[in-house]
Amino acid sequence: MPQLPASHLDLNEWKIASNSAFGKLDIEASDPESFQVELKTATAGDVSLFDMRTGPHSVARRAEDIPAGDVPYCKLSLQIQGSSVMRQDGRECQLNPGDLALYVTQRPYELEYSQEQHSLVVLFPQSYLHLTPFQLESITARTVSRTDGLGRVMVPLFEQLAENIEVLEGPHAVALLQSALNMLVTVFASELDSQPGMNSENLLFEQAQQYIEQNLSDPELGPQTIADALFVSVRQLHARFAAQKTTVGVFIRTQRLEHIREDLANPLMKSESISTISARYGLHDASQVSRAFKTEFRESPSAFRARVFQS
Repeated sequence: MPQLPASHLDLNEWKIASNSAFGKLDIEASDPESFQVELKTATAGDVSLFDMRTGPHSVARRAEDIPAGDVPYCKLSLQIQGSSVMRQDGRECQLNPGDLALYVTQRPYELEYSQEQHSLVVLFPQSYLHLTPFQLESITARTVSRTDGLGRVMVPLFEQLAENIEVLEGPHAVALLQSALNMLVTVFASELDSQPGMNSENLLFEQAQQYIEQNLSDPELGPQTIADALFVSVRQLHARFAAQKTTVGVFIRTQRLEHIREDLANPLMKSESISTISARYGLHDASQVSRAFKTEFRESPSAFRARVFQS
């Protein structure tokens, strides 16, 4: 994402900078002539942080301004001073100092800042969270407070990020931010355990499924890499898959073979070799692929493809 200059901006400059960084937004200020933004930014990998001190204003992301196929991003807003109101997915939450909430760029949202305020916004790819669409929609525009539950641990961490934004650069900063964002999902899960599909056990299994789907091309994909990415132990991961009457290895293999079968039956990929298709999903041993495919589907990849295109 573009990095904004650390500077003071008037309303028109803020509109231009915000549209560049966040996508098209409708920004209005109660006193346009005196409106000012004091902005500090940092970028670590594909995560951007915006430390903003602004006058009263409102922000709206409208459905007609969201391009089809736009890369999905999440935005985490931490209120440091003043207050704000966030609306998305039919919910409204008020953020006071020490509160944070999550929203997404691919669906409409509204933000209202009725007074001078100071906030930190963290912009990051939605894929970082490894959540299903239902799970993500369940946690938008919900307040996590530094005075309640696990928020007492997480909010101070993000407050420290805001206070030390100038040192957030390089690979260590990327790892730190990824860790913080994944831990935040655990906080939301603890807040939403009572909602169907959002208890912490289901969440881990769904996160693992999402991570596997996104990383099938990695030949090293396995229990350890998944557990590391989700910040859980391998034992916890195996337990969640065992509860679903499967194993991590079986699930990965099944997903890979299903994708290979889909591509073998796709007329647009008819000219691609079986080995090319298999490599796309992290399998590079042709004989191993043939054996696994035949075990799963009762025929070899070549026989399956020949049958599909003869019918």
